[in-house]
Amino acid sequence: MHRRSFIAAALGSASVLGDTAQARAPRTRLHTGAALAFGTTVAVTVRHEDERVARRAIDAALAAVGRIQRLMSIYDPGSEVFRLNRDGVLGAPAPELLAVLRHARDLSQLTNGAFDITVQPLWEACRQAFGQGRPPSAAERERARALVGWRQVEASPERVQVRKRGMRITLNGLAQGYAADLALRALRQHGVAHALLDTGEFASSGAAQDRPWALGVPDPRAPGRLAASFALDGRSVATSGDYEAAFTRDFVHHHIFDPATGSSPADLASVTVLAPTALEADGLSTAFMVMGARCAHSLAARLGGVDVLTIDKRGQAWRSPGFPEPL
Repeated sequence: MHRRSFIAAALGSASVLGDTAQARAPRTRLHTGAALAFGTTVAVTVRHEDERVARRAIDAALAAVGRIQRLMSIYDPGSEVFRLNRDGVLGAPAPELLAVLRHARDLSQLTNGAFDITVQPLWEACRQAFGQGRPPSAAERERARALVGWRQVEASPERVQVRKRGMRITLNGLAQGYAADLALRALRQHGVAHALLDTGEFASSGAAQDRPWALGVPDPRAPGRLAASFALDGRSVATSGDYEAAFTRDFVHHHIFDPATGSSPADLASVTVLAPTALEADGLSTAFMVMGARCAHSLAARLGGVDVLTIDKRGQAWRSPGFPEPL
């Protein structure tokens, strides 16, 4: 399942937003780096006065992203997730994989199962059926849904296993966010205080010259147009949308599945989440797509540091009270 949060970085496009003191601060150069991971281009932009320091930091950040890709890809035969899906059991899992699996379990509990890493059989059933020009039959969907259940995944430092034969997991709703968090940590360890990371999810630190980092949220029904743009406030950002990987042109069938029904959720076209970490933002954006606008906003209001912008199938947008004001 390829998942991409098509938020466009709006660097330099916003009017000056920094305060007077920031505007008078010495200007430093922007340095960029990129690599392929998670089926997309991962980009790192940092602001630092020393190019050598900036380059070492960017290399370390991209290396952190690459490690998570190698551990958690569902397509790479050498990845731990691939081996778990193939064999049903994985010995001595990497600490990073365990950390993401623990977060996945916590998020599944928090959302009453709306978030579920075991939905991969549903995606595979849809890919196969729509590849033949038809939707999956009720029987095909039900067979796939019988293999879904987050409680059937056991994880410990000794091993990870799935209890049902034929179960498959996907960490595409978490791995990109986790990679962004680790990449940001690597940048800070190299002395970089100002950075924007795009792994498909966004993490940031500091500011871009005399203004904050700014992002645009695409209109889910109008390619090339923005539904919102805002300045980052230090939190991480993730967007999920029915347009990102749709099986049908009407967006009824797409890459996000409601584990309870086996079908794609029908309420929302797009969800953008701001959260303290990119891992949290990544998982919540998927869960909120499944939960629908009302439940998503209700849960976001109970979570510290979390805000959400939902856009439904009719184009109705709903911002939580702490969501940044539009530029």
